[in-house]
Amino acid sequence: MDFFISAFNKILYEPLLNALVFLYQYLPGHDFGIAIIVLTALIRVVLYPFMIKSIKSQKAMSELQPKIQEVQEKYKNDKEKQTKEIMALYQKEGVNPFGGCLPLLIQLPVLIALYQVFWKGLRPEAMGLLYSFIPNPGTINPSFLGIINLAQGNMILAVLAGLTQFFQSKMMMAKNKKTDKKTDQMSRFSDVMQKQMLYFFPIFTVLFLWKLPSAIGLYWIVTSLFSILQQYLILKPKAKPYEPAKP
Repeated sequence: MDFFISAFNKILYEPLLNALVFLYQYLPGHDFGIAIIVLTALIRVVLYPFMIKSIKSQKAMSELQPKIQEVQEKYKNDKEKQTKEIMALYQKEGVNPFGGCLPLLIQLPVLIALYQVFWKGLRPEAMGLLYSFIPNPGTINPSFLGIINLAQGNMILAVLAGLTQFFQSKMMMAKNKKTDKKTDQMSRFSDVMQKQMLYFFPIFTVLFLWKLPSAIGLYWIVTSLFSILQQYLILKPKAKPYEPAKP
C-alpha cells in the first residue's frame, strides 16, 4: 500500500502541486483562482485525445440504441442469445460499450490528487515538496478575484458546478425516434432511466462539492465547460457539401 501511495504522490500529487504553485507565482496578479483555471485548461489539453474518443464512443452508443432495443425485444425470452446478438452488433458497428469509461477512470485519480492539492497544498509545510526550480511563495492567498476564498466551501460554485454537469449530461442524452409500440415501451423505460441520471448526478455534484474547498468546484466548472465545448464541436451536425442545381 505504501508503494502505491508513494507512486501516486510522485506521479500526480507533487507534479500538480508544483504546476499550481508555478502558475500562481508567474501569472499576473497572483490569483489562485486564475491559476486553477489555467491548470485545468492544461489538464484538459493532456486528456484531449481520451476525451474525444470517449465522446465519440458515447455518441455511437446513443445512435446504436434503437438497434439494441430491437434485439432486446426480439430475444427477450432468451437472455443468452440476446447477449450474443448485442455483442455481435457492437462488433459489426465497431462500437466499444466501455469506450466512454476510460476518461472517467483517468480523471478520477487526477480529481483525487487535485483534492489533496487544494486541501493540503496550501499549507506552509507542503511547500517542502516543491521542485528546486519552483520558487517558494511562502503563503498562498486562496482567493479568486479577491471575492471567493477557494480554501472554503462555496454554495454558489457548487450550484454552478451542478448546472454545468446538468448541461453536459443533457447534451449526451440519446434522441431516439419512436418505432413500433413494443420497442417504444423499452425506449420509454430507457428514457426514464436517463432522465433520472440526468437530474441525479448534478444534485449529487452540488451536495458533494458543497462542503469541500471551492477550488474543486471551480475546477469542476471549468472542466465541464471544456466538455460542453468539445461535445458541441463533435456532436454538431456536419454541413452537407454544396451541390450545384442540375440544369
